[in-house]
Amino acid sequence: MIQSSAPLFLVIPFLLLLGMIATGPVLYHHFWERYYPHIASGLAVGVISYYMFALGTPSPVVNALAEYIQFITLITALYMVSGGILIEVDRQATPLANLLFLWVGAIASNFIGTTGASVLLIRPYIRLNGKGVAAYHIAFFIFMVSNVGGVLTPIADPPLVLGFLKGVPFLWTLRHGILPWLLALSLLSIIFYAIDSRKNKQSHTKDTTRKKSIRVRGGRHFLLFLVIITAMFLDPNLLSWLPCLDYHGHRHSFLRELILLAVALVAYWTGEKQVYAKNDFSLDPLKEVIFIFIGIFTTMIPAIQLIADWAQSPAGQKIITPTMLYWSTGLFSSILDNAPTYLNFLAAGMGAKGLSIENYQDVLQYARDAACYLRATSLGAVFFGAMSYIGNGPNFMVRAIAEEQGIKMPSFWGYILGYSLIYLLPVLLLVERIFVAMLC
Repeated sequence: MIQSSAPLFLVIPFLLLLGMIATGPVLYHHFWERYYPHIASGLAVGVISYYMFALGTPSPVVNALAEYIQFITLITALYMVSGGILIEVDRQATPLANLLFLWVGAIASNFIGTTGASVLLIRPYIRLNGKGVAAYHIAFFIFMVSNVGGVLTPIADPPLVLGFLKGVPFLWTLRHGILPWLLALSLLSIIFYAIDSRKNKQSHTKDTTRKKSIRVRGGRHFLLFLVIITAMFLDPNLLSWLPCLDYHGHRHSFLRELILLAVALVAYWTGEKQVYAKNDFSLDPLKEVIFIFIGIFTTMIPAIQLIADWAQSPAGQKIITPTMLYWSTGLFSSILDNAPTYLNFLAAGMGAKGLSIENYQDVLQYARDAACYLRATSLGAVFFGAMSYIGNGPNFMVRAIAEEQGIKMPSFWGYILGYSLIYLLPVLLLVERIFVAMLC
């Protein structure tokens, strides 16, 4: 636990940053694109300075920066490796072919991350549908590949990455997420197939020039994904023999992070330049993640502490239930970034049990003894990330790529009102009724 409680006003930088992340790309796009690095880093410096000099407690900052390094090296490795793989699909687009593609993407997201799967597969998915591609194709890709699909492994989605770094066991998400995953994807599949079949019949078009082939270039990069997965287990809290630094009870090795950075560099240096060019590969999305998350990781330190303090109070312990965690995490994950939302409500749930998110052993105990609470938070963060473009990092990337390809995408509110509220929310309600309300 953070050693010294922060004053309430220190949460303002965190709220300000999340508010600008939510509104900047939509309301003042050009200003945000130009100045977000300065805004995020400036707010981070302000919070860091207050902890270092006003409170005199540097340990929360040191531990937050260590977790940031762990997080960003994984994202970088996944992004660089996936950018070096090109999938060229030359087949007739049918509802069944589209559905199989979405399932492949949902499964792949658990091995290469929702960011990696989204970047890797959105362009071949668009090419598969050719002139018949529509906004609903992209919306269901965001639902199934960029979000819902990635709930089975810690490397799949940013919130689960953070949970793993805090101490949630690697296989916990698979054991507790497989059935909700199957239900949600199956229901979304039925809805998508019905819509795509109706649209397919209305078009009455068949492309006879298709060669019914799938070609993969840069396939050796899949070996680098295996290196990434293996490196995830190099955790000093799991392997006591790893050389590490022990700082106020937190063990940091960074051997895993050095391997991940090496993988990223090897992928880029050895990858085919034509593949990166055909994928329209750019470091701009990675740059945005690097700056935005340095702001998030540092400014959320006081927010996590205050939420944990409230959760440990009698009022907090009375209110916090699995159902409350599912809907609260889901609501904030819909309109803000789901990674910090997950951490805040993980802290709340643990605080209600008298545990600290800053204690590795406490997180292990919480995952073991309060599985319903953790499952509700995990499902809420991952599944509800698809409710808006800003709920999860890959959503905006997918939308941007689709618009680059000439697809007319709905606005921020058009996506919510026309797709996520109609098709996704009923599925998430059923998931809650079965896996949270009934089983908990």
